[in-house]
Amino acid sequence: MNITIGHTTHSGIKRDHNEDTYGVNNPKHVYLVADGMGGHDHGEIASALARDNILSAIEQGMDLETAILTANQEIINSSSEKPGDLPMGTTVIIVKLDQNDYHCAWVGDSRAYIYQNKSLTAISSDHSYVQELVDQKLISTEQARSHPHRNVVTQALGVTDNSEIKVASKNASFEKGDKFLLCSDGLTEEVDDMAIEAIMSQNAHPKELADQLLIKALENGGSDNITVLVIEIN
Repeated sequence: MNITIGHTTHSGIKRDHNEDTYGVNNPKHVYLVADGMGGHDHGEIASALARDNILSAIEQGMDLETAILTANQEIINSSSEKPGDLPMGTTVIIVKLDQNDYHCAWVGDSRAYIYQNKSLTAISSDHSYVQELVDQKLISTEQARSHPHRNVVTQALGVTDNSEIKVASKNASFEKGDKFLLCSDGLTEEVDDMAIEAIMSQNAHPKELADQLLIKALENGGSDNITVLVIEIN
């Protein structure tokens, strides 16, 4: 499998440090983005723990869902060692490529998209309060973009016990020429899907696409940390 990737991360304009991270395991074709929760202490530690534990678990042969649960427990354990601190929290989105199929798993509101047949399609669905409202048809997708509680996640690693956490997943096929996008909500908060699609449609190296997406998010306000990972199947 011939794959080209591009990635970038930035603290954004309004944050003084970056709690996002990303990870790549090229031999196993595994790619992830994690967004440490700014409302909790040590968000950058939580996202790094998620990245390292998930990649290690997959290297040992675990499936994505089990790897996520293993990381969740490690973050909870690490939080319990720091009495008085708030729990550490992070989202995570992972894509693993295998032959002509992909497997995606996630917790939280970091997203995965596929650009296929000249169209951008969301693979994941946010674990968020506003997404629940959209699913119940109480608000529109457009209203969700400006809802005052749009940043409230309903699932996150480090703050939900393994007995209650719901790891979402999706499996489907891909073809030569398809592109995947993994990102934190710092991108999707500032750039809508139509603008993302316009950039992903370009015949450019994934690094250039990632940089363009980052620049667009910064131009539109850069209110949060921004992480972008683009994978192209050549």
